[in-house]
Amino acid sequence: MSSEKISKDMPMLPLRDVVMFPHMVAPLFVGRARSIKAIEEAENADKEIFLCTQMDASENEPKTEDIYSTGVIGTVAQMLRLPDGTVKVLVEGKKRGRIEQYIETSDFYKVRVSVIEESRGTESVEGDALRRSVLKAFEGYIKLNRKIPGEVFSTVSAIEDMGRLSDTVASHLNLKITDKQELLETGDPEERMKKLHEKMQEEVEILEIEKRIGKRVRRQMEKSQREYYLTEQMKAIQKELGEKDDMKSDVQEIEAKLKDKGLPKEVEERVKKELKKLKMMPSMSAEATVVRNYVDWIMDLPWTKEHTKDRLDIKEARSILEEDHYGLRDPKDRILEYLSVRTLTEKIRGPILCFVGPPGVGKTSLAKSIARSMGRKFVRVSLGGVRDESEIRGHRRTYIGALPGKIIQGMKKAGTINPVFLLDEIDKLGMDFRGDPASALLECLDPEQNSNFNDHYIEADYDLSKVLFIATANITHTIPWALQDRMEIIRIPGYTEDEKLHIAKKFLLGKQTKEHGLEDSLTGVADTALLEIIRRYTREAGVRTLEREIAKLCRKVARKVAETEGGKSRSKVRVTAKNIGGYLGVPKFKHGEIEEDDQIGAVTGLAWTEVGGELLTIEVTIVPGKGGFTVTGVKPEGENVMKESARAAMSYVRSRGAQLGLDRDFYQMVDIHIHAPEGATPKDGPSAGIAIVTAIVSALLKKPVRRDIAMTGEITLRGRVLPIGGLKEKILAAQRGKVKTVLLPQENEKDLEDVPAEVKKGVEIKLVEHMDKVLEEAIISDEPLLKSFVSPFEAKGAIGVSGTKMN
Repeated sequence: MSSEKISKDMPMLPLRDVVMFPHMVAPLFVGRARSIKAIEEAENADKEIFLCTQMDASENEPKTEDIYSTGVIGTVAQMLRLPDGTVKVLVEGKKRGRIEQYIETSDFYKVRVSVIEESRGTESVEGDALRRSVLKAFEGYIKLNRKIPGEVFSTVSAIEDMGRLSDTVASHLNLKITDKQELLETGDPEERMKKLHEKMQEEVEILEIEKRIGKRVRRQMEKSQREYYLTEQMKAIQKELGEKDDMKSDVQEIEAKLKDKGLPKEVEERVKKELKKLKMMPSMSAEATVVRNYVDWIMDLPWTKEHTKDRLDIKEARSILEEDHYGLRDPKDRILEYLSVRTLTEKIRGPILCFVGPPGVGKTSLAKSIARSMGRKFVRVSLGGVRDESEIRGHRRTYIGALPGKIIQGMKKAGTINPVFLLDEIDKLGMDFRGDPASALLECLDPEQNSNFNDHYIEADYDLSKVLFIATANITHTIPWALQDRMEIIRIPGYTEDEKLHIAKKFLLGKQTKEHGLEDSLTGVADTALLEIIRRYTREAGVRTLEREIAKLCRKVARKVAETEGGKSRSKVRVTAKNIGGYLGVPKFKHGEIEEDDQIGAVTGLAWTEVGGELLTIEVTIVPGKGGFTVTGVKPEGENVMKESARAAMSYVRSRGAQLGLDRDFYQMVDIHIHAPEGATPKDGPSAGIAIVTAIVSALLKKPVRRDIAMTGEITLRGRVLPIGGLKEKILAAQRGKVKTVLLPQENEKDLEDVPAEVKKGVEIKLVEHMDKVLEEAIISDEPLLKSFVSPFEAKGAIGVSGTKMN
């Protein structure tokens, strides 16, 4: 237990952020005038001074209520005045004390202090265990806190007195002021030891956590420093070897190029922002690679400069087009018109041309010739099978492996903002859950919008207004109407026999002869031999199969030459119409061979297909029955169209039954089977109506149809013949089949002006307005086919509806 006795009055020194304990020696720096006066008073007297702590360290002139009442009576061991007016004093704590009364003085704090005498404490097993626990905890604290010298523990462990041990340990701990003051105010040594042990345990836990965090931070720092060191070593080695892979130098190089690149202001600011980020990233990080790729794409794209100038010499452009292609009058005229306008004005929006025609007619090669004639760079992108919208507009940079779309990739490849850009096979675009690529093309193909084309990867408006876009397609009905509306459709229907002969002589034969090394061996291929290949070994609108057959001919000739005396003495070979079969084998097609006899119920029609015009035979047979009719030989997607044509044809025949000399109920006693042996070939729209009527009438009347006549057109219920499309292709098909006469709708007369004279050569074209005229021209009869008018049959049976879309 402790007892108290009154001590004498003494000066007081308020302390900031320091709590003095008995037996504690500490240097203090004193700067306040009242505190210095208090030290001087103690120095002049018995050197005793009362040391107590302020509650608020920021208070410069603390009041009595701002100072703890419990403190330590100490002595001034040494005093030193410093040049700046402050005093350094060395004090030693002696005993605990408590302020009983403040004595008024004007120069310094003076208090009356009562001394707190501590009991020494009784020795016990519990006390000894407590002492050991405190020493053990203090030892762990010293190991974790490197600021305390190791020899301190040796000094502390030699202290036997519990009170002095607790005060000495507390003076070395880094505790809060309130915690230290609590220990100072605890008079009982054993109780003070318990509190000291608790607080020390808390501090040890905190220090252990700090140590773990410190180790983790150091490991990370060491790893980063090691990587940095190795990277710098690698850079130094690369520099010594002459390699330039320094990120900083790369960034500086890009910044130098940026000044001369002439980018739009918005794009330039974006690049500068990305370069700023790039400088702060480790060169080996994945994000740095993404940023670098993006900057490279921006820098490699042409933004404002035209690296090629248009060749505006119309005569030279015409000669180049004629040199590269034979025929194709309409596409050539359109390009020359465009160049003519460019000679008069610099401001013209690039036209969006779309060449539509069968395979092998030269759509892609024509686009290359256009680029050559204009002096522009050419770039091609194939759209066949594209189903993902991102392939057109690009991927956003948030995705791994993101890239710009095909449009921007093509512009980078071109290297100029005014190339000829070919969008090949635009009719074969797909669509699935990833979007509609055709819709993504709307923006870049619209002259009003493509000056601000936005790619998801580039994230900036790109000017496509100076690009000459050219698209190619085999058919138009698979191209969305919105996309068709933005393009100028130019049809390339196919080549005539005469055009194919010129193309084979001027282009294909020389190309294949050179590729097969036959310049000296193949002395020539007669025109009759080429015509034989065109007529009997190919049946197409273009010349792709023709080129393959000529290549096959060259291979056969090359083998013959190589086998002649081991190829040492090359023989001269000339191919004629007589020996062509020995090289190409048996002819694949008939040409100009029609049936010797005119047949009943069989009519030659004309159809448009993706590979050009085709002859289409319509057969009808009449069998006893109950008034039914069947349509066969048609693909499922064209079955409804064909059935509607058959219903309309049957209704017309019934309405003309009396004039044709048929019984009133003839249709109820027979079944009619309509068959199109070539009908499985996809065709564009209904055009077989008049052929079906003619075949039905021929079968009912048992009168033959002229085999040298072909027809195309659709009919109404009143027998009016409706116009058709694909006129040139169909006339070409008739020409190839050696058909003498072609029946066409009267309303197609205006379209005949666009058909070249060589296409119409050898074919008699007759225009018909009504089905009655068709029957008179096509069916062979000794007497007038349609008799005088008889009033129509009374209506019987159900009402039929045709000509509507089937869903």
